[in-house]
Amino acid sequence: MGQEKNIVIVGAGVAGLSAALAVAGTGHDVTLVTKADLVESNTYHAQGGIAAAIFDDDDPKLHAADTMAAGHGLCDPKAVEILTREGALRVREFAKAGVRFDRDEAGHMLRGLEAAHSRARVVHAGGDATGKILELDVSAMVRRQPRIHIVEHAFLEDIVVRDGHVTAVRLLADDGYGSTASVAEDVSENSSGQGPHRMEMPADRVILATGGAGRMYPYTTNPQVATADGLAAAWRAGAQVADLEFYQFHPTALAVGEHFLISEAVRGEGAILLDENGHRYMPDIDPRGELAPRDVVARENFKVMQRQGGRPVMLDVSPMAKENPDLQAFLKRRFPTIDAYVRSMGFDWSREPIPVAPAAHYYMGGVRTDLDGRASLPGLYAAGECARTGVMGSNRLASNSLLEGLVYGRRAGLAAVHDQADAMWKPEPLLNSVTGESLDEAPIALPDPICKAEGADVWGRERIQQHMWEGVGVLRDHDGLRDAEEALSSGLAAANAAVSPASLSSVEALENRNMLTVGYVAASAAQNRTESRGAHARNDFPRSSDQWAHSVAYVRG
Repeated sequence: MGQEKNIVIVGAGVAGLSAALAVAGTGHDVTLVTKADLVESNTYHAQGGIAAAIFDDDDPKLHAADTMAAGHGLCDPKAVEILTREGALRVREFAKAGVRFDRDEAGHMLRGLEAAHSRARVVHAGGDATGKILELDVSAMVRRQPRIHIVEHAFLEDIVVRDGHVTAVRLLADDGYGSTASVAEDVSENSSGQGPHRMEMPADRVILATGGAGRMYPYTTNPQVATADGLAAAWRAGAQVADLEFYQFHPTALAVGEHFLISEAVRGEGAILLDENGHRYMPDIDPRGELAPRDVVARENFKVMQRQGGRPVMLDVSPMAKENPDLQAFLKRRFPTIDAYVRSMGFDWSREPIPVAPAAHYYMGGVRTDLDGRASLPGLYAAGECARTGVMGSNRLASNSLLEGLVYGRRAGLAAVHDQADAMWKPEPLLNSVTGESLDEAPIALPDPICKAEGADVWGRERIQQHMWEGVGVLRDHDGLRDAEEALSSGLAAANAAVSPASLSSVEALENRNMLTVGYVAASAAQNRTESRGAHARNDFPRSSDQWAHSVAYVRG
């Protein structure tokens, strides 16, 4: 097998778990690092399901066509073909391994229909708790694998690069960080023995599986851990990132409480959207009605709310009663998690519509990778939501995210094992499909922390979220993006100046720096894209333009 490699995976959602199992399956040891408990991830909170062409009336090619259509011209056809073909294999594999997918009395997997799918192909577990069941079942497989060494409560501060190659990860760890194996001989510590301490873990292969960045926004379905950590660290290390202007806003988060996600599967079962006067408006906008692609529904919900003075739209599940006369029992059985939360907030949604609004949900952009998860920086790999594999394009097809983690997490793990020490992916310029011109010759440069940070206040979380929502939110324009870009640049400069390599910073301060980094790059990319496409919608450029394809950003050398 050759010389043993130090492989470190950061992140323990479905992509990180899949990568860890793939590495261990080849006979190599691997260290899996997570900033919280092993099971706390975006995956754990995912409701909708996993899209997979595993039924007799379906085919991976049909799934691929639906994915490409939702991506509005920016999907990589080869990446999508891999996703849909290998995805069907991975779902069958994990079902056979014991993942508790929902089944009928005969033992056949149940399936549902979601927006922009031409077939009912979305499998679920626990009704509306698919991510939770998947995370618990697959993490149990990981814990049983002796070659996977788990380090919990260790925050990724930065990726260490020497001579142009990844050599380590710098972590901020709790004193009592949990591990399934002693890693003391692999770690150099700088600690007083009290409180969090910095440690450097050698790694000649680092796989980022750190999830999304939803906490950049005040209204989000993402958990507290989704603070753009891996994406920002990759950017600082010099890796290319791409398509950061494309952030998907889920159309239906509960408009009270913690913006709890009301799964797209609810609309798939027949729920409709109403304005405050009781008018059903989506059929006026798109022939697919409430099952139009997410970007279409989210934008229209947002526009209706603007016309209503910011008041939420209403989601009405009463049409389901036609096929489910005991609607209350059906909702409790089909959507147990949503049903419990909605009722805890004082709503009987079997009898009354519930208030919903768009919320930040999923990042289509990320660390630019090849088809095996390799980033442009030697030794660095990425998978899952923090990666830009080419699968999602400008708008993610519903229930493709868990599938991408299963497929590309595994591919990244295998590549990390089998790549030679001098392996390097040299990405070709992303070309415009119409003109053939290169689109990545104007890198977005980080602001200078010295010249811009004098007298600047260090930003708090609410200030970041306010600028992102107002300037880089559901609907955008030149002035809002300009203001956000300038403000976020200043905030990032102050954060960079405040984070000293010589002293420990709090996890919150480091998370804020990460979100400012990614927010600044996202605002710059969105300002540069003078068109509307997928999840990127501009009032001043409402149409798509063939002069645009992808956006690539990297630190100016």
